[in-house]
Amino acid sequence: MDFFENGQQIFLAILMVVVFVAFVKEWLSAELVAIGGLVACVFSGVLSVTPGAENNALQVFAHPAPITVACMFILSAALDRTGVIESLGNWFERVAGKSPMRMLVVMLVLVSSLSGFVNNTPVVVVFMPIVLGICRRKNYKASRFLIPLSYAAVVGGTVTVIGTSTNLVAAGIANKVMDPFTMFEITPLGITFVVITFIYLVTIGRKLLPDRTTLAALIDNETSREFITHAFVKEDSPLSGQLFPESDLAGLKKARVIEVRRDGIRLQDPLPQIRFEAGDEIVFKGDIQALMGIKDKADVDVRGEEKLGLEDIRTESAVLMEGILGPESSLAGKNLKELNFRQRFGVLILAVHRKGENLRERFEDERLRFGDTLLVQGPAEKMRRLFQQKDFINLSEPKHQVSRTHKAPFVLLALAAFIVIGALGGNFGIPAVPTVLLAMCCAFGVLVTRCLDPHEAFQAIEWKVVFMICGMLGLGMAMSQSGLAENTAKAVVGMVDSIGFVDAGLKPYIMLAAFYLLSNILTEMISNNAVAALLTPLAIFVGLQMGVDARPFVVSVMFGASASFSTPIGYQTNTFVYGAGGYKFGDFFKVGFPLSIILWLTASILIPMLWPF
Repeated sequence: MDFFENGQQIFLAILMVVVFVAFVKEWLSAELVAIGGLVACVFSGVLSVTPGAENNALQVFAHPAPITVACMFILSAALDRTGVIESLGNWFERVAGKSPMRMLVVMLVLVSSLSGFVNNTPVVVVFMPIVLGICRRKNYKASRFLIPLSYAAVVGGTVTVIGTSTNLVAAGIANKVMDPFTMFEITPLGITFVVITFIYLVTIGRKLLPDRTTLAALIDNETSREFITHAFVKEDSPLSGQLFPESDLAGLKKARVIEVRRDGIRLQDPLPQIRFEAGDEIVFKGDIQALMGIKDKADVDVRGEEKLGLEDIRTESAVLMEGILGPESSLAGKNLKELNFRQRFGVLILAVHRKGENLRERFEDERLRFGDTLLVQGPAEKMRRLFQQKDFINLSEPKHQVSRTHKAPFVLLALAAFIVIGALGGNFGIPAVPTVLLAMCCAFGVLVTRCLDPHEAFQAIEWKVVFMICGMLGLGMAMSQSGLAENTAKAVVGMVDSIGFVDAGLKPYIMLAAFYLLSNILTEMISNNAVAALLTPLAIFVGLQMGVDARPFVVSVMFGASASFSTPIGYQTNTFVYGAGGYKFGDFFKVGFPLSIILWLTASILIPMLWPF
């Protein structure tokens, strides 16, 4: 039989290749690629939008997986907003700073435990500045803790079906053709993964962790301390009517203009285009000597205030902080010149860390990306406003917000109900409730008790993840409906059957190990959710073709697509710590590849024992 039975299958095979290459090359954002693939399937006729049709593409938007993922984002945000996660972080800071080993052990246990029930991204976001702060005070190398922080969050998500969106996607697809996965069904294997990762990181992995310099360490806070001075242009100032490049201010050597205000409003024009007027407020930045030279007419390579026609009003300290561009940052894809960063925010970017390199010069033209770490300097109040936005995640100190701590019992009750009913549903008189309905009830509960406001809930959902899952579910549906998944499964099984020297009874075990390995490799290049959506239908068809239970194959996809350790782009938490720790790309491979091999062998042995064929 020919591999392709019709033109739709040929089109879909080409589309899958294009989608995969687009993911790897990052031609467009992942969610646009996935939704674009779904739209292409509809226009090609592989899927339809006809109500009631078996191949109705709109079914993906009612799929349990993206709905459950969205609800879990809300529940995680409620835990954050009520101060529960921050309280655990503060407890960690109190007990973990006595020695590097103690800090590592407590961090691994706490983070992996949290990540089994809470979205691991906010866990990492909360713990990163705490870890960095302890490292600064204790003179530890932060690079020896941030990779373990990410790995603990990743592996902790494998403990429950709700621990990561990857599990939810795979389980949601599988539940249509087999008995539903219960919340704690994968817990024995997940705990085994956590224990192995823990032992590895405190023994072999700890020796492989690099000593890297973070961006803030490039500048000594004491010797390079700078200040901000605000001054007014006098009525009779020679600056009045001059363009900045024509003025004496352009020649200052130890101080520089970072902002001009007129009538209390910051001018958005680039400095070279600003023409000064009487009454303008000019903001200078420099060391204390340079600024005192402007103020007191001292001869320190700057003009005195009388010649400049400036009237000093106040001087304040400039603070130095690190921030990382989050996945939802509106600054991504733009360079500092386009953003007019100095005039827009009133702060300076001193350096950028990207892909293992600390860029201190010529970075103004570089387009910013998710995961870029920026060294920022400016007045404390402006820094506070900057980090209040979703564009930046503060790495220099923990995020302090007015938490609704009095609401914490409600969100803890919702989480406890989710866990207990999910674990014991159908037993002891507790009703069996589908995970998606349970998640919706918990999300509604934290909203109705005002643990989280509706607009905060909307902002908490990572819509990029939700839409990418929907798009990839559509592509998986197209593979199943067109018959391409079945034909691929037959071809794969045929190749395994052609291996004559392997006993027939061993072939399912070989196939399971291959599925885990394939899932793991693909996850290092594209989104783990995309891998789960694509490979789960194929895993089910392979099980059917081999005449064995497909459940072990689905579990292998779950764990293989979740356990991403070898690259900083395979999992979002890896990308967060990549820049913050000053890592190079190869650091993740050096530390993570041996762990990936160990977990692959572990899964290949234990999955058939826990889920027999």
